[in-house]
Amino acid sequence: MKIPKTTNRYCSHCNKKTGQKIKLVSTGAKRGTLTRGSITRAKARGLGRGIGNKGKWGSKPAVSKFKRKSKITKKTNIMYTCSVCGKSKYRQGRRNKRSGKQLQE
Repeated sequence: MKIPKTTNRYCSHCNKKTGQKIKLVSTGAKRGTLTRGSITRAKARGLGRGIGNKGKWGSKPAVSKFKRKSKITKKTNIMYTCSVCGKSKYRQGRRNKRSGKQLQE
């Protein structure tokens, strides 16, 4: 995703429009394999073992190549840092276009 390095935005601390640096922040940690309700944890507990129909833990049907991914853009978290006062403002998970359009709010 193309975004500019700096932009002019309103800073609530300075109470005026200032130049602000833009930084992409990671979208957070992925869930662990041993979280509550995960199939990995259930299999570690011994569910889905043995003979007969495994039910929920049985083999899943193959996913066709057209149904693998539905999203075409990633959500991005953006951190704006004011060049005057140095305060930062966090903007969570926006889905942005792929083109090099300027981010404005």
